[in-house]
Amino acid sequence: MEKKVRRPPRGTRKRDVPLTEAGIYAAALRLIDEDGVEALTMRRLATALDANPMSLYHHVPNKEAVLRGVTRMVGAQFRTVTLEDAPWQERIRLLATDFRTLAHRHPELMAYSFSHQPDFIQPDDPFWTALTAIVEAAGVPQSEVSEIAALMVAVVIGVLAAELNGALHQWSTLKSHGPEVDEDGAADADPGSTSAAPEGPDPDHMFRLVMDTLITGLEGRLTAGRDGRHAGH
Repeated sequence: MEKKVRRPPRGTRKRDVPLTEAGIYAAALRLIDEDGVEALTMRRLATALDANPMSLYHHVPNKEAVLRGVTRMVGAQFRTVTLEDAPWQERIRLLATDFRTLAHRHPELMAYSFSHQPDFIQPDDPFWTALTAIVEAAGVPQSEVSEIAALMVAVVIGVLAAELNGALHQWSTLKSHGPEVDEDGAADADPGSTSAAPEGPDPDHMFRLVMDTLITGLEGRLTAGRDGRHAGH
């Protein structure tokens, strides 16, 4: 009879491949995508890596450090199409759309990052680098590029956070307090109603709307600035 070979308990046998920070972050991202940030623990991460839990602490001090590392890994992997000859409006719309795609690819991680990690966008991140280049190309004075870019990021992230947690859909289905006029010109009999409609606007349409608003606002500011300079001469 063939003797069965007993394997050491999971997490105690020697790994074929040494642990690395990149490998830890990649495994953590898979767990987060599957079950969310709250379900991630150092012990569960060690099990996924077939490693002793204590061995993880040689690379990362705690769960918060893992989350920061995962967020920065995802941010560094952000990619967008570069349209150098396209109008800045088209370039910024494409950049924001690609960032939204990334958020929906890892919704659990990104929702957490939006609300818990104010520094998750770094100066050398591809997204920030591309955004500031586009804002400068639009004609924003160099002294204001970072401020304008930061405000645009704040708006886009706010919208994405509301989209990911369902708040944007809920808000968009609320009726206004004003009277609704039908095709015959008759007003709604109950102008104070705030009941929700069964379905809200298409999320893609909502995101295009917010980008239209941002772009129109920046266009207006740039035009006003040029007019002001001309008037001063």
